[in-house]
Amino acid sequence: MNPSVASKPSNSYLSRRLARILLYVVMIALAIVFILPVYLLIITALKDFSEVSLNRMWDLPARFSMESFERAWNGGQGTTGMRGSFINSVIVVVPATVISCLLGSMNGYVLSKWKFRGSETLFTLLLFGMFIPYQSILVPLVSVLSSIGLYGTLQGLILTHIVYGIPITTLIFRNYYASVPQELVEAGQIDGAGFFRVYHEIMLPLSAPGFVVVAIWQFTSIWNEFLFGLIITNDPRLRPVTVALQNMSGSQFTQWNVQMAGALIVALPTLLVYIFLGRYFLRGLLAGSLKG
Repeated sequence: MNPSVASKPSNSYLSRRLARILLYVVMIALAIVFILPVYLLIITALKDFSEVSLNRMWDLPARFSMESFERAWNGGQGTTGMRGSFINSVIVVVPATVISCLLGSMNGYVLSKWKFRGSETLFTLLLFGMFIPYQSILVPLVSVLSSIGLYGTLQGLILTHIVYGIPITTLIFRNYYASVPQELVEAGQIDGAGFFRVYHEIMLPLSAPGFVVVAIWQFTSIWNEFLFGLIITNDPRLRPVTVALQNMSGSQFTQWNVQMAGALIVALPTLLVYIFLGRYFLRGLLAGSLKG
């Protein structure tokens, strides 16, 4: 046998192995870069304030303490607790997510299965809402909310998030419903089903993957939002948790251990959502929620 011919498969195998090893090395390096800030966040939150310094920022705490979390949650020693603001965020995010998902689902259903004159123009105009910066509409937003008596209330903040979430939820559901065969809608119409019955009995049962994607997207966006919560809720007792986290920074100095503990508390709900629903989120993406 020709040695050069025999060596070709071996060289190809070695090349694949080296490429895979290089890939793993790059992935591990990127994972370390991503994890380092999380490590710093956790160990700082578990330290006493006397241990917090730039010189020892990477050191493990001499004594693990949950005092920072207790102070971040309940307040004390110059810090405002986050418990009330955490509840405010829950009050805002749950109805805003549910209602914006339902409205986006119905809009997507109409724009994908019940075409009418000007529907594409209407869809394009809806999409423009995704690209409008928050800062550009703050003055008219406050004026409108004041005129209807919702400025400075959690209801006004909920309404704002619902309206601002309609473009993205409509886009996702419209593309998702476009993958549903039109024959299903026509079969329902032949059986005498009207607009709402087709939606309730045919489209809605098929919408679980789309609802998971949209709900996770909306929950994360609303929970992490800062500017609307700062401007619309002018009463400190109604501020969402992201604003409360910002307010924990003292005017003279910052208690970094308490600040880091507060950041972990704020991140916990979205982290749990992705831990328990992340696989369904991926399934929703693969099922066509973002195709089109």
